[in-house]
Amino acid sequence: MRRISPRLFPDLTTPVRSLSKESARRRALLAGIVPLALAAAGPRQASAQAARPVRLLAASDLKFALTLVLARFQSETGQKVEASFGSSGSFAQQILQGLPAELFMSADEDFVYRLADAGLTRTLAGAASAAADRGARYAVGRIALFVPLDSTIALDPQLRGLKAQWRQVRKFVIGNPEHAPYGRAAMQALQKLGMWELVLPKLVLGENISQATQFVSTGAAQAGITALSLALAPEVAKSGRHVALPANLHAPLRQRMVLLKSATPAAEALYGYLQGAGAREIFARYGFSA
Repeated sequence: MRRISPRLFPDLTTPVRSLSKESARRRALLAGIVPLALAAAGPRQASAQAARPVRLLAASDLKFALTLVLARFQSETGQKVEASFGSSGSFAQQILQGLPAELFMSADEDFVYRLADAGLTRTLAGAASAAADRGARYAVGRIALFVPLDSTIALDPQLRGLKAQWRQVRKFVIGNPEHAPYGRAAMQALQKLGMWELVLPKLVLGENISQATQFVSTGAAQAGITALSLALAPEVAKSGRHVALPANLHAPLRQRMVLLKSATPAAEALYGYLQGAGAREIFARYGFSA
């Protein structure tokens, strides 16, 4: 197995900018979310927190869906968010080692539980219990077989076409199962379908599922298993074809988010927003179930 160099696919750290302006009435109504949360912190502290972007660490399968959600949040509230996308397992390890962040959105809820057990998470301000919070589930993910747009490999949920045309594949890519939940799900699916031993000699591991997807979309790999949310993104669909794989081929991809110890009132406001109907609608559009 080969690992994709991080230099080829660098981690994505991007301040999210507004995609569109809401009407003045809608913006005025929803902009109150952050100011009301900040008021309890006192004038000086509230002003400093409002000026500082919320620091968010998110699983790479969220790149396109979450970018839309955060753009809407910023447009409606005026609060900026600095989002970094990468491997859930790597982020969890970095948080344990002191990486500063306010909100963590994991593709595997077990990573959130580990942080809670380590005492690194927190409840909302004013909560009855001061115990470390175990977060909230925001989605359940799916995986998909993904091939370049010009590939002649027939796509089907049981991967029969892939197996029949396996000679066309020189490299097959998945996320690293050691720390990428979607990579682990891909490995489980291939094992269940009896294809793991066939795939191994040609297997390449991406540092996260976004890097694995990029490897296929650029033609560097002839096939791979990615997150359905990435395959559905218009930016990715321009360069590849996909088929969703049955959910019963792997352990459920239960995705959970949690506030971290340094969370500000602005982060709390975002945490609540991500559980709202608007965010859930966008997540559903990208293949996530509740």
